Amino acid sequence: MTFPDVYLASLDSGSAAEALRQLGALLSATEAADIADALDAGESLGGALAVLAADRKEVVGSLLRKAGLGYDPALLTVILRAVEGALVASTTRLEPLWTMPGNLVQSSPLTSSVPSLVRAATTSVTCSTYNFQRTSGLWNALRDVVRRPQPVRVRVYVDTQAAEPEAQWKPPSPEEIAQWLRPAALFRTIEFDRQLVRNHAKFLVIDHRFLLVTSANFSRSAEFNNIEFGLKIDSPTLAESVEREIRGVEELLYARVQ
Repeated sequence: MTFPDVYLASLDSGSAAEALRQLGALLSATEAADIADALDAGESLGGALAVLAADRKEVVGSLLRKAGLGYDPALLTVILRAVEGALVASTTRLEPLWTMPGNLVQSSPLTSSVPSLVRAATTSVTCSTYNFQRTSGLWNALRDVVRRPQPVRVRVYVDTQAAEPEAQWKPPSPEEIAQWLRPAALFRTIEFDRQLVRNHAKFLVIDHRFLLVTSANFSRSAEFNNIEFGLKIDSPTLAESVEREIRGVEELLYARVQ
C-alpha cells in the first residue's frame, strides 16, 4: 500500500472537525504558508496544492473535501494561516547551558542560573539526578517552591548508591532529601532484574514546558567549577513526554521515600 492509501484508509469519514485536526497534524508551517500564498495569488486549489509532493497532495485534497473547504478558497486561506501560526508558535526553542571554571562562558546562560528558573515555576517541577549535594543551588530553590502558600508540585528522582556511607562526597541520604523537601515526592532507585538500578539521568522539567537536560549533577562543583553542558528546551510536548515516561516506570524502578 502507498502512503496515500494507508493514510486515507485511516481517516474518520464522518467528521469535518476530525479532518481539520488531521490536516493540521499533517502539514508543516511552511507547507501551510505556501498553499495560502498560492491561493492569495489567485491559484486554483489544484494549483496551490502543487507545492506538495504528489502523495501528500492526494491526502491533503481528501482532507479538504471532508472538511468542506475544497470550494471555498477564502476560508481555506484563513484556516491555513491559522495552522501556520500555531505551528510556528509551537516550534521548539533551544538554548545551551554551560558550566566552566573562571567565568569563561561568553554567549549563553550558565548552569548556575537553573535555581532561578526553578524559583520561577508556577505549577510543577520534576527532576532527576545521580548526586544531590547540599551545596547545590537547587537544594534551597526546590525547598522554597514546595513551601510557598500555593506550593509547586515537586517530584525528585535520585540514586540510592550515590548516598551510601562509602560514597566519596557523602551526599545527603534519600531520607534526608525527602525530609528537607517535604511535602515533595522523593523517589530512590530499587532493584530491577536482581540488580540495583543506577539513576544517571540528569534533567529538570518546569511547568510541563521547559526541559533542561544536562551533564551536571546537583552540586556546587557542577554548577560553578566543572566543565558541564546542557540544553534548555522550550517544548511542552517534549517536556510532558519525558514526565510521562518516567512516571510510567516509577513503580518498577523506584520506591517512594517516606
